[in-house]
Amino acid sequence: MKLLTKTWIEEHLPHLASWKQSAFKDFSTMMNEKEHLYPCVPGKQGFNSDSLRFGFADSPVSPHAHKQAAEYLRQYSEVSRGTGKYASLVLFFNTEKQQGDIECYQDLFWKILNNIHAYDEKSWPEHIPLDPAQSAWEFCFHGEPYFVFCATPAHLNRKSRFFPYLLLAFQPRFVFDEINSETSQGRKLKNIIRTRLKNYDNAPIHPDLKWYGEDTNLEWKQYFLKDDNSSLSKCPFSGNKPTPPTRE
Repeated sequence: MKLLTKTWIEEHLPHLASWKQSAFKDFSTMMNEKEHLYPCVPGKQGFNSDSLRFGFADSPVSPHAHKQAAEYLRQYSEVSRGTGKYASLVLFFNTEKQQGDIECYQDLFWKILNNIHAYDEKSWPEHIPLDPAQSAWEFCFHGEPYFVFCATPAHLNRKSRFFPYLLLAFQPRFVFDEINSETSQGRKLKNIIRTRLKNYDNAPIHPDLKWYGEDTNLEWKQYFLKDDNSSLSKCPFSGNKPTPPTRE
């Protein structure tokens, strides 16, 4: 099991399992759609510059898939800084036989994230609080802080969070060193992304989309956005490291 590049997948696509071929083709189409521009500019630039890294995992209801995700993220944490300016790890989960509504996928997402945390062999970074209720909190693994993005087959109105397979993307915090509220580039990019979101989604921009570090911002609320503007009142992530799940 190894991290994959866009170039490698394109060269070996005919030899991959049918669901993997489908997932990658759908992702490529989404990134390069001309009529409806994908809102995440850094993600699109990262894809076209071959800066993204990819992984394929089993059914997300299987604990083994969570272990696979943790291993991909461990590998990625060791090489991410050398992959490019717009770096991200994109994981596709095999949901060919998976059915469920948004709430089901929301529960599954947080279960996966908690189980990935259970496999973390490194200590949580001292400068990042363990309490998700603090504005400086963000998910960390292998000593690296990440913004986590989830897209599911159950999303209908919020097209920016729809994907035919369960998709998790892990964006390293260093990507935002030059893209934040303190930089002109960051402010300009935010306006571009919000304009694209308005044109892309059949839902208003979610009120939880804010800058990291803002007093009123909670990062975890941005990880999984519902089709409407509602959000959970409490973060399901537990800073206490549970015993890694056994394979079923």
